Amino acid sequence: MMRTTAAVVERPGGEFTLTEVDLDEPREDEVLVRVVASGLCHTDVSLRDTLPAEMFPRIFGHEGAGVVEQVGSAVTHLSPGDHVVMSLASCRSCPRCTAGEVGYCDDTFVLNYLGTRMDGSTTCRREGGPVFASFLGQSSFARHALAHASSCVRVDPALDLTRVAPFGCGFQTGAGAVLNVLRPAPRDSVVVYGAGAVGLAAVAAAVSAGAEPVAVDLNRDRLAHAERLGAVTVDPAEWGGSTVERVKELTGGGAHGAVETTAVPAVLTEAVRALGARGTLVVLGLDMAHPEFSVDAVDLLQSGKVVRGSIEGDSDPQQMVPRLLDLVGTGRFAVDPLLTTYSFADLDTAIADVVSGRVVKPVLVW
Repeated sequence: MMRTTAAVVERPGGEFTLTEVDLDEPREDEVLVRVVASGLCHTDVSLRDTLPAEMFPRIFGHEGAGVVEQVGSAVTHLSPGDHVVMSLASCRSCPRCTAGEVGYCDDTFVLNYLGTRMDGSTTCRREGGPVFASFLGQSSFARHALAHASSCVRVDPALDLTRVAPFGCGFQTGAGAVLNVLRPAPRDSVVVYGAGAVGLAAVAAAVSAGAEPVAVDLNRDRLAHAERLGAVTVDPAEWGGSTVERVKELTGGGAHGAVETTAVPAVLTEAVRALGARGTLVVLGLDMAHPEFSVDAVDLLQSGKVVRGSIEGDSDPQQMVPRLLDLVGTGRFAVDPLLTTYSFADLDTAIADVVSGRVVKPVLVW
């Protein structure tokens, strides 16, 4: 057992407080990682506010990057000293996993969200009782993370871990929705609703595939990022007419594909309406307080439109993280300007800045 520092949340909606906790030694399928940096995702904040009280105290963080310090006896793909990006965990043995659909693993709820191991034990504790961790297989809002082996993707040690941390979730989710799900052909239109980190990653991926992206958002600064990446942009507040009609105009009658990241029910409904015949909308955003939106069934039937969800952009992190980092290396996935770094001591400021839209992707560093 070792002692480390983590940002612990005591109760739903509570503050992130840097606290000393005790971590277990790695079990056979676990990896001890010294965390260098962790991206901050909206999911860390939304689940902090909505999970039930019995799932606290808890450590969040699921875009960690760091250096391996110890590996369990069954871990063969990593060694101490390796640099890793951490992502979601999966069993790697159920039918979904063996088919390459690791985001839909039979054990995904326990491995990624419950806060315990499969046997119900926690990896972390302090005086007074257990602390729920293992968030997306890692809980990286800490100086050290005891991660599931499947969560850890080895990366080139020459890379700056501060810059690659967000590839564990946000960037691969947006990019995966385009490259794995929509798979646009060159010149296909891809409309992205919400130009945050996930949405802008989708824009960058569409550009890398030769598609023609359109970004829709109310934040002028974020639309400017989308334009720099190569998108045509629509600000509904500035556009005098129907956003649906504007999108159809820009896409020659309707989008081939779309990615929705806002979780705003009215936007979701508009995104479906703005699809072209046999177009596909990939839903990535989730608002636990407003999880439903309306769809015109006649429109769906007559046009053959598809509305579907996606976990991590249907990515296998062991394949997708290296794929995206290769695109970065060739200049075809230019997301580095989206990052803003903060000390872990300034976590509350980072949350306020991303919620307000002042920054796109905060990265917390020790």
